[in-house]
Amino acid sequence: MILAGGPVGRYAAITVAHRWLGRSIGSPIHRRVTKSTLWEMLSQRLFLSLSNEIHVNSPDQLLGPESTSVHLIDDVDAGDQDAKIRRCQDIIDYQFSDETLLRAALTHASGASNRLASNERLEFLGDAVLGLMVCEWLFEEYPEYNEGDLTKIKSAVVSRRSCGRVACRLGLDRCLIVGRGVTRNRSYPRSLVSDVFESVIAAIYLDGGRDAIRDRIRDWLQDEVDAAVESQGASNYKSSLQQHAQRDLANTPVYQLVRETGPDHRKAFLIAAVIGDQSFTPAWGNNKKDAEQRAAANALAELREEPLPYPSGAAGESSAETSA
Repeated sequence: MILAGGPVGRYAAITVAHRWLGRSIGSPIHRRVTKSTLWEMLSQRLFLSLSNEIHVNSPDQLLGPESTSVHLIDDVDAGDQDAKIRRCQDIIDYQFSDETLLRAALTHASGASNRLASNERLEFLGDAVLGLMVCEWLFEEYPEYNEGDLTKIKSAVVSRRSCGRVACRLGLDRCLIVGRGVTRNRSYPRSLVSDVFESVIAAIYLDGGRDAIRDRIRDWLQDEVDAAVESQGASNYKSSLQQHAQRDLANTPVYQLVRETGPDHRKAFLIAAVIGDQSFTPAWGNNKKDAEQRAAANALAELREEPLPYPSGAAGESSAETSA
């Protein structure tokens, strides 16, 4: 009897070789145990055989130490991918010790032999690394922001829109390794470009460690953080003023109660922001929290040489007390 080669042939050989064993064991329990053991042996052998045949183009985690290459599908030009790898390293100002990491990071599923050989796993890791680096950055840079404010800023900074915008600004979209069918479109979807941004972050992290990626993330995302902080600060003048004062004036604002009026159930407070020896135009509020926010808004306006949003002259005072 001639058996076919490959996994199917091995399956048939095992079946033929052990067919007598099932008949020679009298107990049904013994037969079930024996068949179960044989099936376990067969499954392991088939898995190893199929793994070698199916995953020949997978990353080295699947291939083992003998191979570290990520093979692409036939319609991806090898010279073109090498040029994209060189271009990417110039863009990110980082030379990889292990270029296979960058090759995998740039390879979209359409340009890989199977999804495990694409950048999807690195994207998963890069998303976590990016989130951690941004959280650490915001925590250190903005001590006056509460947890809710920091969460909103972080969400804006690491959003798909933000990552896609930064990736295009860097030029990572020109480094993508994709199948020819994908390039028929005029431009890549934003999600695809943002994904490669995260996968490149993961590749740098794995190749060079935390220090290699930390400063690059801060450099790439500085504009995104500034915009998110400014947007958040539009409703939090105290945080914006503190950020401005600490960064540009090397000082921290304090709030001084100038005047308090009205009965206990209808108090009005006039508060001024003070930075160093400079006191800014005070503002009225129905409670100290509102008055401090308005005082901070006045201080920001003065620092920017803009009209005061909450003037505290006679007219401002009377209107504030009326609203109180």
